[in-house]
Amino acid sequence: MTDATALERARALLAEHPVVDGHNDLPWALREKVGYDLDRCDIAHDQSARLHTDLARLRAGGVGAQFWSVYVLGEYQGDQAVSATLEQIDCVRALAARYPEHLRLARTADEVVAARADGRIASLMGAEGGHSIACSLATLRAFHALGVRYLTLTHNNNVPWADSATDTPAAGGLTRFGVEVVREMNRLGMLVDLSHVSADTMRDALEATRAPVIFSHSSARAVCDHPRNIPDDVLAALPDNGGVAMATFVPKFVLPAAIEWSRAAEAALREQGYHPFDMTPEAVAALRAYEAAHPRPVATVATVADHLDHMREVAGIDHIGIGGDYDGTAFTPQGLDDVAGYPNLIAELLTRGWSETDLAKLTWHNALRVLRDAEDVARELQRTEQPSLATIEELDGPRSGDG
Repeated sequence: MTDATALERARALLAEHPVVDGHNDLPWALREKVGYDLDRCDIAHDQSARLHTDLARLRAGGVGAQFWSVYVLGEYQGDQAVSATLEQIDCVRALAARYPEHLRLARTADEVVAARADGRIASLMGAEGGHSIACSLATLRAFHALGVRYLTLTHNNNVPWADSATDTPAAGGLTRFGVEVVREMNRLGMLVDLSHVSADTMRDALEATRAPVIFSHSSARAVCDHPRNIPDDVLAALPDNGGVAMATFVPKFVLPAAIEWSRAAEAALREQGYHPFDMTPEAVAALRAYEAAHPRPVATVATVADHLDHMREVAGIDHIGIGGDYDGTAFTPQGLDDVAGYPNLIAELLTRGWSETDLAKLTWHNALRVLRDAEDVARELQRTEQPSLATIEELDGPRSGDG
């Protein structure tokens, strides 16, 4: 099979079975770059000079549904975290309202399918980090009512009830309140997202959940030994759970040589007063200057395909998906430069012998099945369970700070 033939087949497959991508940080990029002023950054026009995402490239990439991340910085705590998450939700709703011929808000699997049938890109929301709920199950329920369909239990820092993959362990996984958060999410029909959490938190959540989980943007730790990735024992547990691990494209999570380079680049940014996740033009320029002086290791489409090969082998074809993390990373692999790149990945997998049936599961069917299964579990639980009134103080004891 020639590269041109594989790419032609990939595009045809995506026309029938488009990508459900688990994680895109466009709302945060719009907050950082233009303060949510969509007139100043109109994604109906080419935004390739400053974003990974615009409408034309989403179409070119074969994206049929997108989980937009309503992430806020982990440094935001308490009411600040809640209000900033609400602002992120408002941004997604504003995008859907501004571009109704392209984007349609979706809350259920059926709504995703209906949006696709009408030629729209189904727009779902995922909250990235348990700090967004400020240790409040009522806030969790409010986010669900506004359309948020997954919560990543932590971001890069621990929350009082769960350990992060990139912080010093404190809870040893999930606390009693953390288990209650998972169970309330099951009752609501909100997907439990285990990207960013520690391996112990992953295992505790798999034990606690009554519904399938997702990893919205994580790859295989056996291929790239970064704590943000998924250990093989957790991948192997996904068939019993029914969940889906959505491989990410972030170079430092997929390419071992990129890990140390990224640490040094982030340290250089901090020395200049920038947060590593700062998306302002000044911070981006500083990072590009560091890259010019210190050439970085470059990941490719094949690098990501290596992860998917391994994840399929360990978890099985029914339990993998794609979560690019576009506009949440400064660098992307060659060939996956932006949201138009998905056909290149599908073409690479075709050349490796993946069947079109398997690829359709990877891009579309697995994610839809998990969303539908979580809805089914919630319907059953709501027949017998009332909204939880538990508090972190009641379950975990007195605490300091807001979480």
